[in-house]
Amino acid sequence: MGGPNIFIKRDDCTGLATGGNKTRKLEFLIPDAIKNKAELIVTVGAVQSNHARQTAAACALMGLKCLIILEQRVKNTPEVYMNSGNVFLDKLFGADVKVCPKNENFLEYSEKVIEDLKSKGTNVYFIPGGGSNSIGALGYVECLNEIIKENNKYNFTQIIHATGSGGTQTGLLAGKKYFNCNIPITGICVRYDKKTQENRVYTEAKKTCEKLQCKVLDKSEVIVYDEYIGTGYGEPTDSMKEATKLLATKEAILLDPVYSGKGFAGLIGLIKNKKFTKNDNVLFIHTGGAVSLSAYEWAF
Repeated sequence: MGGPNIFIKRDDCTGLATGGNKTRKLEFLIPDAIKNKAELIVTVGAVQSNHARQTAAACALMGLKCLIILEQRVKNTPEVYMNSGNVFLDKLFGADVKVCPKNENFLEYSEKVIEDLKSKGTNVYFIPGGGSNSIGALGYVECLNEIIKENNKYNFTQIIHATGSGGTQTGLLAGKKYFNCNIPITGICVRYDKKTQENRVYTEAKKTCEKLQCKVLDKSEVIVYDEYIGTGYGEPTDSMKEATKLLATKEAILLDPVYSGKGFAGLIGLIKNKKFTKNDNVLFIHTGGAVSLSAYEWAF
């Protein structure tokens, strides 16, 4: 492409249930659930949620009961989308799965399910979508620490990643303040528009900085691009398909259709728009999710 040197941090290889970025968050969330004597872990996500799959796996590993509530965000999907990929693995790991009907408000539906469980005396530990709160974000504070330790070899000039629920970017930005790191961090939106995502990430990053008792970031440090979402979350785009095929055929690395595929499409777009020079060393964080490719065969 005639652009910068590109490096990939393989968080798709974190090991838990085929890997992914949620493992880092769950390393902090699951111990907190155990500390709070949780009887049931409840989490939410889209039908092909990588977070749901890894939460189900973490619960299986730790002997915890798990309930996953799924939202149908993608329009006009074939049956394979609803039953294969992450959904199949959710069930294989022993999680109970509820799918919110399309004609119901997802927030109201999930809140009612949780309240019904609590009313029966169940000690529920709720993990938000993507594991994205100030506890889960600590996983990516630690990730940035790893990057900093490696940086004397590479001199990274930019970090790029897909940003959806916002926890990954939140942790990286909070870590940037905690470790006094000056590497710019850019998120490629996969769900929300630029302004919404900036506000979401800044709010959670501020909470995480306060939790770490470090200097709070300035909102101007939250950098995102929303040109690569397409028609919506999880909806296939031409640029995602091109990016996914490029990495598969050139590097034998599998991206996913929802996050890393659109994230890498964003990186390609930034290169085409001359955002980097040939002297830049760009680190792309691969957040995992290739499990869902089988559920998206129809899109390719």
